[in-house]
Amino acid sequence: MLKSVNPATGKIIESYETHSEKGVEKIINSTNKTWQQWKSTSFSQRASCMQNLSTVLRSRKEELARLMAIEMGKVVKEGVAEIEKCAWGCEYYAQYAESFLENEHIETEAFRSYISYQPLGTILAVMPWNFPFWQVFRFLAPTLMAGNTAVLKHASNVPGCAMAIEEMVREAGFPENVFRTLLIASKQVENVIRHPAIKAVSLTGSTPAGKSVAAIAGSVLKKCVLELGGSDPYIILEDAELEKAAKICATSRLLNAGQSCIAAKRFIVVGEVYTEFLEYFAQEMNQAIFGDPCDSETTMGPMARKDLRNELHQQVVNSVKTGAEIVLGGEIPNRKGAFYPPTILENVKPGMPAYDEELFGPVASVIRVKNEAEAIKVANDTEFGLGAAVFTRDLKNGEKIAENLLEVGCCFVNDFVKSDPRLPFGGIKTSGYGRELSTHGIKEFMNVKTVVVK
Repeated sequence: MLKSVNPATGKIIESYETHSEKGVEKIINSTNKTWQQWKSTSFSQRASCMQNLSTVLRSRKEELARLMAIEMGKVVKEGVAEIEKCAWGCEYYAQYAESFLENEHIETEAFRSYISYQPLGTILAVMPWNFPFWQVFRFLAPTLMAGNTAVLKHASNVPGCAMAIEEMVREAGFPENVFRTLLIASKQVENVIRHPAIKAVSLTGSTPAGKSVAAIAGSVLKKCVLELGGSDPYIILEDAELEKAAKICATSRLLNAGQSCIAAKRFIVVGEVYTEFLEYFAQEMNQAIFGDPCDSETTMGPMARKDLRNELHQQVVNSVKTGAEIVLGGEIPNRKGAFYPPTILENVKPGMPAYDEELFGPVASVIRVKNEAEAIKVANDTEFGLGAAVFTRDLKNGEKIAENLLEVGCCFVNDFVKSDPRLPFGGIKTSGYGRELSTHGIKEFMNVKTVVVK
């Protein structure tokens, strides 16, 4: 049994029966059987369904935003924006998938030689709760447009979102079993990966979950794409526009109550501007209004679960015990729900959870450095490599740092890191491998086939 629990109140919203082993087998086999027909459909047929799906999403965005609010705590305004982004992703791949997957002709001594992109089959998606629609749709849109089919194992605390996605795919006119949701526990994922009809796996989640899935997939020689944790560094150089930088940094840190792999987490500030930046940053962080995510006045909802909130607080406590200092927040509020206040820690050093680990919530680690060279060294001093940002008025220098010096998959200058259907997205080191979105994402689950005609 899977239960939806409102993180703002602790009340059970709804319970869902899990699929039995026979039920899982039936769904996978049905999805694989559908693939035999779906792979032969034209791009125009697929695009028509995908455009319909975009329309369905927009027509239900308020309803879906409220569903996110009560299942995992996202404020309604952010939820509406998430659904709009899902619709955009559908439109993007409906428009460009065919051109992305055109045959690539290569000149050789043969009469004709080229690369053809062919769908692999049924792909398993293991997805998290923090962006319960966007994480799925940035996988779903390219995967279905490429001619694959898919099954989804969504996070156990958002079964309502999972079933809503399946329902909308059907409503958009896709065949019955092109995309299905598996209501199963995490311990059942291994058997799904090993199922002969599952050809590859996409996982967005924690680094430990990624290692586990990669090990299982590797043991049966199945490809996987992993988008894992991050501890994104934001470098504030001495020539940055400090007030603007502080506003952008606070926005990134507090979006979705800080529960984002690509949220700003470590703020590395050159000493000359440290005090001034910290003042602006604390002002911005302190402006957050946290409360009921369905209330239009709320700017930050609760964390998704109390256990996650408590784990985050323990990281704060342990960091303070070893020398970090609280500038703002740092106390569990005396109220119902999984709330945690915007928090800033300074004097953060290696060996502390606030330096070494991912803080998956509204807690910012501020680190003072002497100069640009030290800032880059500290930014790279992490096992993670998902995103990073640099704030400077010298765009040429900022671009040089972003392109050549920071060890991440996504780097922004004077803005916070965000995903975009037009740009490849993913990380390096323990933040995972493979790419989602853009032309790179749609080709991840394709057979890159060489054809030579003599």
